[in-house]
Amino acid sequence: MSAGRPAIVVHDLDQATAALRASAAAGVPVTLWSAPGAAGYAGLGFLDAVFAQAAEAVPEADHDAVVDCRGSPVLAHEALSRGFAGVAFAGRGAMRRTLQAIADDCGGQLVTAGPGRQALDLARSADPERDSADYLANRRARRL
Repeated sequence: MSAGRPAIVVHDLDQATAALRASAAAGVPVTLWSAPGAAGYAGLGFLDAVFAQAAEAVPEADHDAVVDCRGSPVLAHEALSRGFAGVAFAGRGAMRRTLQAIADDCGGQLVTAGPGRQALDLARSADPERDSADYLANRRARRL
C-alpha cells in the first residue's frame, strides 16, 4: 500500500467509517487494515463489505485498505481473486513467490509485513473517530 501513510487497524464498519471521517477531516490519507488474521475468522465477504461501505459513507477520504490473511495462502489467493487491492500474507518461500506473481497479474499488492508498531489499533477504542483524529494529528499511536 502507499508507503508513509498512517495505518489504522479496524475491526468493524463503525470503526472503519470513523477512521475515514477523521482522515477526510484532517486531509490525511490513511491505510485501513483489517485486524490480524481477520480474513480467517471474519471472512472475506464481511471485510469486503466493511471496506466498501465505509468508502461509500466517506467518499472524500483518500485511503487504501489491506485485508490480513496471516499465513493462509488459500485466503490470500482468494482475496486477490476477489479483487482486494492489498493483501497481507505472512507466509514465506515458494508460496509467497507464487502469491506475489498472482498479485502482479491481477493488479493487487501482496504485503508481507504488518501495519507496524506505529499503527493505531481501534480494538479498545470507546470513540474511534476521536482516537483516529488524535492519531492523525500527532502521528503516533497510543494504547487504547
